Amino acid sequence: MGIYNAEISAGSLMLPESRRIARLLLLHPTEAQWDAALKDENLLQKKPATARRQARLIRNRLDTLDDEGLQMIADGDGEIASQLLLVAAIRHSRLLADFLREVYGEDLRKLERTLSHRQWDSFMEERSRLDDSIDTWAVSTRDKLFQVIVRILAEAKYLDSTRKMALTPPLLHPSVINYLKRAGDSATLSCMEFR
Repeated sequence: MGIYNAEISAGSLMLPESRRIARLLLLHPTEAQWDAALKDENLLQKKPATARRQARLIRNRLDTLDDEGLQMIADGDGEIASQLLLVAAIRHSRLLADFLREVYGEDLRKLERTLSHRQWDSFMEERSRLDDSIDTWAVSTRDKLFQVIVRILAEAKYLDSTRKMALTPPLLHPSVINYLKRAGDSATLSCMEFR
């Protein structure tokens, strides 16, 4: 299996849906309860195939957090919840983590103003040297990955919008910084905080 996967293409941070899933996960549901919440109660208020795909992605991300992190997503204000969802997305997707560290972070250091699709193409070419399975991904998959990553960065306030893609240097909430420090997760913190 390769270093990277394209699972992140199934969705951005999805704050409202992630809050619902976090509340469910805090109850430590059995598989039967999980299935019932998705199918019978239609927890995500989506068509069944979409609900399954998004719930799987959200759960895989949220499984990287402990109950404290889940509680902060479930009940925290929007800024804290969004930043913790970015934490979970970074932990879940090495592609996102590497892009933040090596492209976004480098652009901030160079005082660049915007991201570009050209940077994404260069990044993917470099990544394919580390993981040749990337060469099997369709162009449409690569494009979708870029769109989702840009949407994630816009939702987390790292970009001003998905259209302009202007960099907005992040200001992490102290609660998120403290959470990561308590967890001893300097790797994720370094992907999110650029000094």
